[in-house]
Amino acid sequence: MHRILFAAAGVLLLLLSQAGDSLAKEKGDWVVRLRGLAFITDTDGTTDTLGGDARTSNDGIPELDFSYFFTDNIAVELILATAKHNVEVKNSTSGDLDLGTVRTLPPVLTLQYHFNPKQAFSPYLGAGVNYTITYDVERGRSVNSVDYSNEFGWALQAGMDYQFNDNWMINFDLKKVFVSTDITVNGGAINANDTDLDPWIVGVGVGYKF
Repeated sequence: MHRILFAAAGVLLLLLSQAGDSLAKEKGDWVVRLRGLAFITDTDGTTDTLGGDARTSNDGIPELDFSYFFTDNIAVELILATAKHNVEVKNSTSGDLDLGTVRTLPPVLTLQYHFNPKQAFSPYLGAGVNYTITYDVERGRSVNSVDYSNEFGWALQAGMDYQFNDNWMINFDLKKVFVSTDITVNGGAINANDTDLDPWIVGVGVGYKF
């Protein structure tokens, strides 16, 4: 086992040493990535009349993002993806309520700092804003109507690229988005205002630099 670990470490060091400056991200570069995302919700909300806890389901989705480097170290990234969630209220005074499904389009714009842009292995941190758009709402069996507000939020990000030739890279990315929505049920008879969605967005994929 030790020999295997040392051999793997040696191969990784060899790849890094051979990467050289030809793999560098530089001012003016564009990077396009295609990721698979785990959209993990962290919902927290309560209805004003029935109590209970608002809950939303997780989703696995594809995602496309674009990055532009203003300097060798500083880039801006925009992600585009849409997720679908089942929504319910658990343990209300009327029992568990099925609110139906809703799709969210949460574009996230972050400003990033890349720590090793001249190397094949390049970690980064970012922070930015989000505007969550809700659409394609389908009411559940427990309600007559349900609506969701669109809201601004903010986001934190950490990730890393491993560039294995002049253009192609592997990417891992983690975002925490802080955003809430007002849920209006049955024309306002039941409300869950300021319901925190606050998803974790975990992504793995490939990128292309040009």
